[in-house]
Amino acid sequence: MVIKRHQLVSNKWIALAITILFTVLASEFKVIPFNGEDFRFGLGSAAFFFLLLIFQPASFVLTGLLTGVAIVVIRIGEDMLFTDDAFWLIFENHFPAFLFYLLFAVGISVINLERFKTTPLLLGAVATVIEFTANSAEHIVRYLLLSNEHFEVREWVLLALVAIFRSYFVVGLYSSITIMEQNKRMQEMLEVGSNLYAETLYLQKSMNHIEQITASSYDLYRQLKKQECHSLSVQALHVAQEIHEVKKDSQRILAGLEKITKVKREKRYFLSEILQLVIHANEKYSELLKKRIVIHSTIAIDFETEQQIPLLAILNNLVANAVEAIFYVGDIYIDMYEESHNTWFVIEDTGKGISNEDQAIVFEPGYTTKFNDQGVAATGIGLSHTKEIILTLEGHIHIISPEKGVIFKVNIPTKNLRR
Repeated sequence: MVIKRHQLVSNKWIALAITILFTVLASEFKVIPFNGEDFRFGLGSAAFFFLLLIFQPASFVLTGLLTGVAIVVIRIGEDMLFTDDAFWLIFENHFPAFLFYLLFAVGISVINLERFKTTPLLLGAVATVIEFTANSAEHIVRYLLLSNEHFEVREWVLLALVAIFRSYFVVGLYSSITIMEQNKRMQEMLEVGSNLYAETLYLQKSMNHIEQITASSYDLYRQLKKQECHSLSVQALHVAQEIHEVKKDSQRILAGLEKITKVKREKRYFLSEILQLVIHANEKYSELLKKRIVIHSTIAIDFETEQQIPLLAILNNLVANAVEAIFYVGDIYIDMYEESHNTWFVIEDTGKGISNEDQAIVFEPGYTTKFNDQGVAATGIGLSHTKEIILTLEGHIHIISPEKGVIFKVNIPTKNLRR
């Protein structure tokens, strides 16, 4: 607990240092719009707002205070090195910038930032008001210190326009990054969900066997009891009870897995999107195996589906097998089309192929042609999983082995896939 608390404190100060450093650096990229004054529009405020969104510091006010001090100190140091102006004149020129960062941070802390993150348009509007207020305060203080003759309307209009542009630019950038991260997490969840879905089917199948064995054991107990075989009947009853306990444990596991695999998704998936996930994952897989494989795809049909998990499991298994079947260099072709009210998925590779003798047993549990460096066989459950999933969707899978490579053809009734 002490270590975790120390890490949290350390991370907080690292985030604060990064915020100050990048804001100071970004503030050096600037435009000075008003009569040669030191009032400037720079990237510093945009970077500051963006980093506040990313890091969400424990104290926005402290972050604004320290950032403002750092900005003023750096600017004063620059002017003292390169100009002969008096210190107090330099200080008066740059002190108003401190107010901007402090007031901006105070405004962000007041609005409860987390509440607006799900509504980017509203967040941009609120940030615009806060930035315009902070910029206006900076401009007024600069006016008072430097004794400018008057305010001009164009100055306030420019302040408002810059506040709108800069706020919505930052919010848009942050929202884009957030969406990318959400999509990445969703893809990872789909990958995990597809694997768990296949295992869930086999667990359900095992549950049915357990149910049959339990019934058989209890029937054996009753028969032995009728024949007055007391010790054997007790033993049979004990077996039935133990199997029943296994069944209850399996039911709990199955219930947990089904909750994971049936979680409603926020994003709707098209067949083309699922296919792209499969291609992306298996391109990475081929790189991991140090193979040069090009995956080609042809899509002649596309629609929304609620069967993204089983489809991902099917296609990932077949394409991953194709990747493994290719020695070092090769091609994989994926075709997707509709014919006779069925959606077809055809996966063809240029690998070593499957012999005619093995084609009849490739979907049996335990079949494999893959061995590791120590000669240990793979589990061989991928294709059996695939066939089981296809059957649950009322589909069929066929295998064709030409002179080179292998072709898997999967057809599933389109009505079972459409949303």
